[in-house]
Amino acid sequence: MSANEAALMPPAIAVEGLRKSYGDLKAVDGVNFEVIEGEFFGILGPNGAGKTTTMEMVEGLRKPDGGTIRIFGESPWPRNTSLLRRIGIQLQASAFFDKLTSIEQLRTFAALYGVGGDKAAEMLELVGLSEKADTREDKLSGGQKQRLSIACALVHDPDVVFLDEPTSGLDPQARRNLWDVLESIRERGKTIVYTTHYLEEAEELCDRVAIMESGKILALDTPASLVKGLEAPTRVLLKKGVISAELAREITGVESAGEEGDLLTITTRDPGPVLAHLAENVPLDTLQVRTTTLEDVFLNLTGRAYRE
Repeated sequence: MSANEAALMPPAIAVEGLRKSYGDLKAVDGVNFEVIEGEFFGILGPNGAGKTTTMEMVEGLRKPDGGTIRIFGESPWPRNTSLLRRIGIQLQASAFFDKLTSIEQLRTFAALYGVGGDKAAEMLELVGLSEKADTREDKLSGGQKQRLSIACALVHDPDVVFLDEPTSGLDPQARRNLWDVLESIRERGKTIVYTTHYLEEAEELCDRVAIMESGKILALDTPASLVKGLEAPTRVLLKKGVISAELAREITGVESAGEEGDLLTITTRDPGPVLAHLAENVPLDTLQVRTTTLEDVFLNLTGRAYRE
């Protein structure tokens, strides 16, 4: 979804001037954003940026110190029972009922919402846990528990799904598997609000991202627009000694070339001719290309490297 398309659609969520402090710490400091119905919206930032506090206030789980929140035009705080059936929440630390199997967990969550138990099997299939239906939650792997937690958030078919760092603590393969689940939820037309501290994950999954740090939103746009707006050069990395920095600077399109450690780094805003020249003159297995990413955007906004 483009920024222009988003601007033409009514917001499912509207947040304005949101604030929350703990003593002298301003955990959330004047946050504003809107989420469009059907959008996959990411709140991206390092640990301690204020993502979870923001989410908990939007979900109606924590009272704001100031500002307004509207979900489909209604305030979630004080606890708004009319919104409960329309939102699904997967918390950063999930709690399950003791000694119940996966299918029993889902049937119990469904019953709490007055939903028939037949949805439980459908949700298990959606998150790829059908074969674990009769396995107790405490026997599941970390990734499987996260998928079960997401299934519990979806079992009553909510319009908006809140996912707070669902891939945190998972190994790379489990994280990738969970990406497929998130894509499946998106394909169902759900509005997804999602926090993460993994930059590449937000870049891969989200329609738009809000980059958050120290309780403030520093930038908000599509990942592609944020990267494009930075107008940073492409970096080509070579093993030191394959070609000298002096010769590299003579290649058409090269802005700079310098050696650091075991690498020669070439920067260019016109990588086509540079890569064509290098392909003819150096072994390709010595070459890496690094384009601009959200990490570069964060560095440009804050003046420091991103920390997960």
